[in-house]
Amino acid sequence: MDAAVLVLRVGLAWASPALRRTPLQFGSEEDRLKKLAHWFPALVALCVVAFVSLVLVRGFDEGDRSRAMPLEGIARIPVSAGGRTKPLDTFARNTLLRLSGRQTCEIDGGTRPAIEWILELWTNPKLAAERRVFRIDHPDVRSLLALSDVTRTRFSWMEISPKLDEVVRQAELASQIPRKKQDPFQRQISDLYGKLAEYAEVQSLRTPYTVAPLAAGEEWAPLMGADPHAKPLDTVSAQAFRGMLASYATGDSADFTRRVAGYRALLESKAEAGNLGTGSSASSFEVIMSRCEPFYQASLLYLFAFLLGCVAMLASPISPDRWKPSLLRSALIVIAIAFVLHTVGLVARIYLQGRPPVTNLYSSAVFIGWVCIPLALAGEWFARIGVLAMAASLIGFASLVVAHNLSASGDTMEMMQAVLDSNFWLATHVVVVTVGYSATFLAGFIAIFYVLGGVFTRLLRGDAMKALPKMIYGVICFAAFASFVGTVLGGIWADQSWGRFWGWDPKENGAALIVLWNLLILHARWGGMIRERGVAALAIAGNVVTAWSWFGTNMLGVGLHSYGFMDSAVFALVTFCIVQLALMSVASVPLARWRSLAAR
Repeated sequence: MDAAVLVLRVGLAWASPALRRTPLQFGSEEDRLKKLAHWFPALVALCVVAFVSLVLVRGFDEGDRSRAMPLEGIARIPVSAGGRTKPLDTFARNTLLRLSGRQTCEIDGGTRPAIEWILELWTNPKLAAERRVFRIDHPDVRSLLALSDVTRTRFSWMEISPKLDEVVRQAELASQIPRKKQDPFQRQISDLYGKLAEYAEVQSLRTPYTVAPLAAGEEWAPLMGADPHAKPLDTVSAQAFRGMLASYATGDSADFTRRVAGYRALLESKAEAGNLGTGSSASSFEVIMSRCEPFYQASLLYLFAFLLGCVAMLASPISPDRWKPSLLRSALIVIAIAFVLHTVGLVARIYLQGRPPVTNLYSSAVFIGWVCIPLALAGEWFARIGVLAMAASLIGFASLVVAHNLSASGDTMEMMQAVLDSNFWLATHVVVVTVGYSATFLAGFIAIFYVLGGVFTRLLRGDAMKALPKMIYGVICFAAFASFVGTVLGGIWADQSWGRFWGWDPKENGAALIVLWNLLILHARWGGMIRERGVAALAIAGNVVTAWSWFGTNMLGVGLHSYGFMDSAVFALVTFCIVQLALMSVASVPLARWRSLAAR
């Protein structure tokens, strides 16, 4: 927080002379409101910049200085897990997230970071066994563990271990049934068994691979092998890691700090000599990004911008010339700052992975929101009606919320699926198809604002009612082009990979559906079969088609793209589709009953 205090002092020193030179003048209340409306965007920008500054300070801060053992250094030490090199802090966060659904742990009555939990697990396993890190939601599973009378949802190894044999037996029975046919109890007991097995693997130091390759021909290795009777590794890296854990266990802060610094210096020297995967510079950067959480902070700002846009629309009938423009400018400023954070997070992932921006479902959600923002803001620049700014903020927020829920499985930068392991095609086919997804969603969301604003409010009058259908149409044209090009590129990739251009794979069919649906809208409009309201209704239906192609095809469990199945996403997808169908029914309301049209 020293940096934040310094910024505050500098700001006060700069502002004080200006305040002394400019005497306070109190005019009429009308003048004061006019000045407040004029300066409100600047005040909002100042507050948001201060918020972002505090986030950055937290990211670069060296941690809790009141803690007896400094953990900043060991948090940045690289380890190997999940097919990639990552900082120990990231491994600890991902492991704890999979076990408990969060990245912190309650230790000694307070919330502690994951790195402290994993070090306790390695150096004091008896005490770590008392930490409540296993999330169990199903009441029948809690009843099986004789924990049904407990209202909390997180439990410790000590609480579960008396019934461990029964958990194993039930998990073996559940494993005989295909995952899709398992009931909720069987899925939860299988998940609990997997969590317990992962906990045991980590506690025994069989994972992650902590012994770094310091010489030519060496590979990452675990500190303890699968055979507990085998002779432990005795390499320089293994000795250094054991020494750090021993110092941490004894509470010798000075020796622990010295050992960590020495080991990090050794890794850096080997990395400079040409040994890949041992340098800690990327690990340090990843730790900073994990602390800053740019996507989470951006989602908060997108939500704030959306609320500002809503207030601006509500203020439109009261103060169309003063507060509406002021609030819309404020919303645009917040969206721009959020987009910068969004971009920082996206670029950071590209740097850390060494891959194009879209590599899995999580990154596709991040990228879809990122593409929609500039498209919507470009339209807002020309239209200046506020609806596109609201659509941009809502899509940005929604996409990052989807990404956040997709991150519950742990590492979002895991090893690439073999079918996707091609940077060229990831940068062409996958990116272009995802741009098509983004544009189709954007058209659908603009249509939602058009329908809801037109039917239920008097806010969309005159030019706004004419401009929005044109924007929807224009975005659909772009979506049709991007989705068509991306689908063709995917066929070329498939031909080079599997010797066939088209194989009627569910994902391929989903991509074709997006192309056909966008073309259907365009042809129906060209042919006079639909007008503005029809374009909006079909654009909303495009949200369903795109969501199916994006998530639904992965849930079928068949084809080359069935690697992304998630039980929890089924309910969300069905709910989303039902909501879109309800919005389409709203669009079918006769124009004579649209309040915005009746206001003319």
